[in-house]
Amino acid sequence: MTPRVALLLAAAVILTGCRAREITSLERMEAANMVSEADFAVTLRDWPRAEGLFTKAAETCPDEGDIWINLGIVRMRMSNPDGARSAYKAALADYRDDFKKDSSDSVPVIRQAYLLVILGRPDDAHSLIDKTYAKYPDNRRLKNFVEVSGLDKIIADPGLKEISP
Repeated sequence: MTPRVALLLAAAVILTGCRAREITSLERMEAANMVSEADFAVTLRDWPRAEGLFTKAAETCPDEGDIWINLGIVRMRMSNPDGARSAYKAALADYRDDFKKDSSDSVPVIRQAYLLVILGRPDDAHSLIDKTYAKYPDNRRLKNFVEVSGLDKIIADPGLKEISP
């Protein structure tokens, strides 16, 4: 095989591996079942069981930011701030991707701001909300969030200290 052909084959293999894997509806249902079971474990305060289930659900559906947030919260309950931080960062990336897919839905932006506050970056959260609101001033949910000072209320929430790494 010539070096050029070998290089092209290697590039093709690498590029096909870079594409995000499509998550099937069956996998989404399995993850939903794991989340349900993990939620039950949380009510029992069985943190290790909840963490394992949220971890499996996040591995099954890595594009679900809510799963990552729950995993981060459980890890904070288990005194694992580094693990929580990585879970929160994964959720942040998921919400960023969700907003790129559908900029008419401002919920992912609000959740990104929430996560930035949890991660100790309130200035970045303000910047994100301000920039997005300037770009989409007609978005009703975002407009309402800004008008009621939603971000300031999130920042002032004393319960956030418990789940912040």
